[in-house]
Amino acid sequence: MLTTYIPALPVLAAFSLAVLLLAITPGPDMTLWMSRTLRDGRTIGLMTLLGTNLGIAIHTLLVAFGVSALIVASPMAFLVLKTGGAAYLLWLAIQAVRNRSVLSLASTGKREASAWRAFLNGLWVNLLNPKVIIFFMTFLPQFVSARDPHVTGKLIFLGLLSILIALPVAIAVVFGANGLADWLRRKPQVMRIVDYVFAGVFSVFAIRILMTQGR
Repeated sequence: MLTTYIPALPVLAAFSLAVLLLAITPGPDMTLWMSRTLRDGRTIGLMTLLGTNLGIAIHTLLVAFGVSALIVASPMAFLVLKTGGAAYLLWLAIQAVRNRSVLSLASTGKREASAWRAFLNGLWVNLLNPKVIIFFMTFLPQFVSARDPHVTGKLIFLGLLSILIALPVAIAVVFGANGLADWLRRKPQVMRIVDYVFAGVFSVFAIRILMTQGR
């Protein structure tokens, strides 16, 4: 029964290659993983990664069941979404500058609380990004025929498969940033520059979101 929702092998190969290329392309998700890992360590980075992946899974379901199309088609809903997304990224930029990065171990209680906040950070960055909605609405349907009676199931399958394909790249980014943090502990001035770089990147992404147009 499950094989009914699996596209043909040539389609899977093309989809996997496209997802892999997209996974190595820097974006808001990758920037967030790196910034949280550099500031708070590998566990926080992985929790942020988990949050962004849950956001992708939710977007997959919204596209598969047509909810995303309704959001994009509604000017007011789309405006609220992109304004909220841009505001959230700007808030992350302000936090990067205001809260100086301290690469030190926190207490267990604080670490657990931070892990939950990191998870929510990752989730909201994806859920409030209209560019992600538009991307999934245009990307996933390219690999499924609209006349396919199992189109909904195949869209869900491809969306979840994209998470699995991109996961090794994402984990490598987090572990790489964690290794870099060891060096940055000895270079606080460099870390401060990194804070401003991440703040600038988040701000750029926020502006791009505000410029995103619906249908």
